[in-house]
Amino acid sequence: MNHEKCLELRNTHTDFYYKSFNVEETHEEYVITFHFLVPELAEFRPCIKIEKKMLVNTNMEYINFLAFHIGLVELISYWKCTCSPNVIVEAGSITGDQITWFLKMYYHGLGEFFYVNGITLAEDDFMNIICNGPNIIKPYLHYHGTGNLIAIGGGKDSSVALEVLAGEDNICTMMNPKEPGIECMKVAGYDEYIKYTRTIDPNLLELNDKGYLNGHTPFNALVAFTTYLVAYLSDKKHIVLSNEGSANEETVIGTNINHQYSKSYEFENDFREYSDKYLGGHIEYFSLLRCLNELQVALIFSQYKKYHSVFKSCNVGSKSAPWIWCRKCPKCLFVFIILSPFLTEEELINIFGSNLYEDDSLLDTFKELLGYGETKPFECVGTIGEIRYAVSLAVDKFDKLPYLLKFYKENYPLELDVDYIKAFNEEHNIKPEFLKKLEGELKKYV
Repeated sequence: MNHEKCLELRNTHTDFYYKSFNVEETHEEYVITFHFLVPELAEFRPCIKIEKKMLVNTNMEYINFLAFHIGLVELISYWKCTCSPNVIVEAGSITGDQITWFLKMYYHGLGEFFYVNGITLAEDDFMNIICNGPNIIKPYLHYHGTGNLIAIGGGKDSSVALEVLAGEDNICTMMNPKEPGIECMKVAGYDEYIKYTRTIDPNLLELNDKGYLNGHTPFNALVAFTTYLVAYLSDKKHIVLSNEGSANEETVIGTNINHQYSKSYEFENDFREYSDKYLGGHIEYFSLLRCLNELQVALIFSQYKKYHSVFKSCNVGSKSAPWIWCRKCPKCLFVFIILSPFLTEEELINIFGSNLYEDDSLLDTFKELLGYGETKPFECVGTIGEIRYAVSLAVDKFDKLPYLLKFYKENYPLELDVDYIKAFNEEHNIKPEFLKKLEGELKKYV
């Protein structure tokens, strides 16, 4: 484990600097470059580029203001290689309350990173943020944005959002676009979208290769701040995410360590509060699917046959073109399980290329998804209860049980007491008019 290594790195590299940021406007895009520094080790200059297509607002003061905040999130991906105890912000300044907000987001968003690396830093002293930079004043905006900015990933969830919000005043956006997301938008009738790309500094990858600390960071917090800027630029009122209530469940049972922390309801509320208080409150951030669980989303998506040949949710398969289902990772098996009560075996094989229930090499992953391992897989997957319910429904459905379902029936009880299909999560921030549409869509199939 890496706890002792972490302490050694913290002792050697005591300071991490957020030196500066720069926003350059070209004819085609905005280019935001950040400058981070670990003295006597490395400098990092990652950048985010936002395509100017469909952008209408151009207040550079406000763009710079939001860019500074994006850097406060981006820095955590570089800080983690040394876990320096001091973060010195020279690019700007934030208040004590803002520092407290970021410290909470960093610590809980790094929960998986700390756990996997065996690092046991306490929340109250893992990082000290010192602001030496100039005050960056939020400029006054006369802002009356309308409509929705829908964040697209290329999986079943954002496809459901596209269908539920069909006919609304929508623009789609996607980070580092890949074929499944583009194809899902085309299926939904969108020929254009706002593209933004994030580039990782190769110096970080070099340090990773040398054995410096590495692991999961709160990626969706970066999405939150960046889409806030994209929503401003495109004059939109709502940022629509597609995170279910299932994202709230911890990954390590009995702890608050959650792979999906920055997709959780807690983070959503925290970001809404932060944006209202410090970013101007012009734009509303929420998840359209928060009232639903993964099983309900899968039920709705199972009816959207036009997406079945183009959507993908496999993180392993996304690392090269074309994006594929690798059929060996927890995400592939989870999506197969959650759809299996609602699709025929032939339909499942047409999507994934094989019947994953027949693959005995997936047994350990199967057990982890069911909650019979030390942790759930560190992936964006449903709750243990939902997965057991889906598997129990599938056991009742198949005439001849494939390997994994046979194993389940022989070793674990069927769990059908809680009807996840009819469950409803009241903890959400969904606009009433959108909630009505979502409820109507679910009622079509229940």
